[in-house]
Amino acid sequence: MAVIQIDTSTYTQQLNEKQQRISEQFARFNAPKLEVYDSPTTQYRQRAEFRVWHEGEDLFHIMFDQQTKQKIRVDRFDPAAPLISEIMQVMMDKLRHNEVLRRKLFQIDYLSTLSGEILVSLLYHKALDDTWQEAMQQLRAELQQTYKIDFIGRARKQKVIFGNDFVTEVLNVNGKEYTYQQVENSFTQPNAKVNEKMLAWAQSICAPLKNDLLELYCGNGNFSIALAGSFEKVLATEISKSSVHSAQYNIAANNISNLDIIRMSSEEFTQAMKGERSFSRLNGINLQDYNCQTILVDPPRAGMDELTCRLVANYDNVIYISCNPDTLERDLELLCETHTISRIAIFDQFPYTHHVESGVFLQRK
Repeated sequence: MAVIQIDTSTYTQQLNEKQQRISEQFARFNAPKLEVYDSPTTQYRQRAEFRVWHEGEDLFHIMFDQQTKQKIRVDRFDPAAPLISEIMQVMMDKLRHNEVLRRKLFQIDYLSTLSGEILVSLLYHKALDDTWQEAMQQLRAELQQTYKIDFIGRARKQKVIFGNDFVTEVLNVNGKEYTYQQVENSFTQPNAKVNEKMLAWAQSICAPLKNDLLELYCGNGNFSIALAGSFEKVLATEISKSSVHSAQYNIAANNISNLDIIRMSSEEFTQAMKGERSFSRLNGINLQDYNCQTILVDPPRAGMDELTCRLVANYDNVIYISCNPDTLERDLELLCETHTISRIAIFDQFPYTHHVESGVFLQRK
């Protein structure tokens, strides 16, 4: 069996290296001592994607070495959540001898949860005809006797759903459970246990702040849902239609009554706040009704554009979640003209890699 194994003995060292690197990178902002939140050392990823390799009668997952580009057979993947590792083997056992389902299959994506649900997406270089769909229905019916599992088949201009195209995650944050719909091909935090720590950190900041919260780039409401209890009202924006749909689902699932989510980019919201443009999407929402003294941003790797950065600087309290320390550093150059860093943390979402998730809490000088 080909296993992608992790040398867990290196974990502490690699986390210490990240801590040192980030501490040095942000020392010039007079930041306080860095808070460090570790990850489980194995079985921490709730998402995984693999190419599928056909070799005679055999069929198996592969990955490519980033340096050598050589293919690596993967029968078990230690970073993956236990449910993914188990279903990987089940899928190969079922597909290997099923000509209808295996032919022209080139990739499998797995999305799992701490709550025991898993969604498997199969990608093909062929049309998914009635024969394929019947075979897929039979496989799902068989596996559903043991697992909470759904499937999606994808081919050119085709998406066939068997069950749901999402999983429902349940996260425990400071002793309270939060429910999140996570849709296939939409952004979700891959390391659920570290995400719980990140949400708890944000709650510890927000608990004494009161007033109202504005969140930009809210995704499926990951932060908004968990923080709504700390504020009178929460207004959040997100540009992705599927993420907004999930966020609305999550608001209802968690019985939250003080959270509104609107589908707008951060640039559009900046224009609306300045009165430069009106948007029909804001019908029924009066921005003047909100007393937002706190803003939370969780932008993509590119960070924030300068106009959004200057909008953010208007708020007394700024919580900035970042997946890219370099764009965070760039944006802090502007934000630290008016604010000081009260807390700074790293969350080891991506163990054994160079990547690190950061959190910064800034308060007006």
